[in-house]
Amino acid sequence: MNIRYVTGDATSPMGDGHKVIVHICNDLGKWGKGFVLAVSKKWPQPEKQYKAAFAQHNQAELGEVQFVAVESDITVANIIGQHGISHARNKEKTPPIRYQAVAYGLEQVAGYAKQVAASVHMPRIGCGLAGGNWEQIEPIIQQMLTSQGIAVTVYDLAAP
Repeated sequence: MNIRYVTGDATSPMGDGHKVIVHICNDLGKWGKGFVLAVSKKWPQPEKQYKAAFAQHNQAELGEVQFVAVESDITVANIIGQHGISHARNKEKTPPIRYQAVAYGLEQVAGYAKQVAASVHMPRIGCGLAGGNWEQIEPIIQQMLTSQGIAVTVYDLAAP
């Protein structure tokens, strides 16, 4: 099975059946830029659950996933796959993406998707504010999801 690439909005996933929308979050409890804004605009629950975890524990572990039901057939998966925030602010200029954490998170998504017979939908995760490289993320998606027969659709927004 191959990754399907479409032009569209990942918060309006295409197709029938249960859908899991995957995105990357940081391990600092910061929610407010990038794809999370589109998620919050449509559904408040993923942000509330993410922030509640930080209010309770003051941190989240890299690779952790919060599965948040937002509609009867849509679940949002908050993957903690980013250490810190924008690499422009840190001295080493190291991108905050953590590929191993993304892989571990996607492994959990695969288990969930199989359990509920869901397809997986996402923007180009980890390539925006997390500073990741799609050439490194795409093989992780293939290994953790599509190689297991899970349908994956990646959404690119239409040019304005």
